[in-house]
Amino acid sequence: MSSTMRIVLRQIGPSIMAPLLVYEIGHGAVMPVIALVALDAGASTTVAGLMVAAIGIGTILGDLPAAWLSHRLGEKGAMLTAMVVSALAMLSCLLTDSVAALAVALLVMGACAATMHLARQSYVADVVAVHHRARAMSTLGGVFRIGLFIGPFVGAAVISVWGTRSAFAVAVAASLLAAVILALVPVAGGSGGAAVGVHAGPVGVRRMFTRYRRLFLTLGIAVASIGAVRAARVAVIPLWAEHIGLDAATTSLIFGIANFVDMALFYPSGHVMDRLGRLWIAVPCMVVLGLGTAALPLSGSAATLTAVAMVMAFGNGIGSGIVMTLGADVSPAEDRRSFLAVFRLLSDVGTSLGPVIPAVIASVATLALGISAVGGIALLGAAGLARWVPRYSDYATPAMVREHHRRLAEERAEVTRS
Repeated sequence: MSSTMRIVLRQIGPSIMAPLLVYEIGHGAVMPVIALVALDAGASTTVAGLMVAAIGIGTILGDLPAAWLSHRLGEKGAMLTAMVVSALAMLSCLLTDSVAALAVALLVMGACAATMHLARQSYVADVVAVHHRARAMSTLGGVFRIGLFIGPFVGAAVISVWGTRSAFAVAVAASLLAAVILALVPVAGGSGGAAVGVHAGPVGVRRMFTRYRRLFLTLGIAVASIGAVRAARVAVIPLWAEHIGLDAATTSLIFGIANFVDMALFYPSGHVMDRLGRLWIAVPCMVVLGLGTAALPLSGSAATLTAVAMVMAFGNGIGSGIVMTLGADVSPAEDRRSFLAVFRLLSDVGTSLGPVIPAVIASVATLALGISAVGGIALLGAAGLARWVPRYSDYATPAMVREHHRRLAEERAEVTRS
């Protein structure tokens, strides 16, 4: 393990990564059974499918209030609150037989996830030195992926003994355990020497959007395209697998292989971003995702679909942490929380719209055309990132990174002399 990785783990491992891993294992356990529980509660097939989307809707609704909660309680307090409330929401899912109550609980779960994501991003941006930032953010993204990967296996083991709804018991236990871990860990100091969670007075979400409107409507839209293409990837692979006649077991196996590729790449992603600049990951991530998605309709067998899915997973994996890193790069220190709330809202809206795009096009044309359109969006997003990342981030290119390190060396030399 490199010295940089040890520094990152020492700074945020106990306070962020450990509770986040446990928390996401719980979420991963319930994701495969949400539609099944809704059907068991009497929902139609259409409504059961919409139940999964309720989490994404809750995330969008929770993005802006998450900034207010973080201002009031600090990052640690906001995360603790989100974990406890999420546990209560999952307990409701475990006990209720009402479809309406299940929908409300899933909306709350999404809002809690929004609070968790905002607070952890703001925390890491404050605590970790900027020349380690991308590695910290990509590692966070990796922990998120690992938790969601492990969760279904834990859920499956519990379900085999106690039934489908017991997956929600796993989520309740995971959320409460994560809260206990976080509560017992002391809060680190920020890069400026102040305790995390203690900032200057908030500017507010509305004024922050007005002040940085051009950034949000340029780089923010490009970042939204990342969320859209990533979310569409999860939807179009099983749709195309069904289109070419593959069964559910084969499709699941293809997903498992692709997810392993995705998980394996989070640390190299951060290393490249810190050493060579953000563009060396942002643009290739979207180009590979775009080309892989566009090639998906050309696959006609399990073997070729697996190969294409691995290419798409490679593109997604090398982009681990890119959205969080860019958000931290361009966020103002005066009110990072409100800025990141708007930035995350754009990304989450893109994530919600991603699966809708190929579905709508397929309804009026063909599934292949809908999938190809997603590939085109990815390539347009890559062009937008290439245009706007250097304008707003001081760490976009190798030359900009070298300049940062030069200034940092000068500052250290000045401190030594004084």
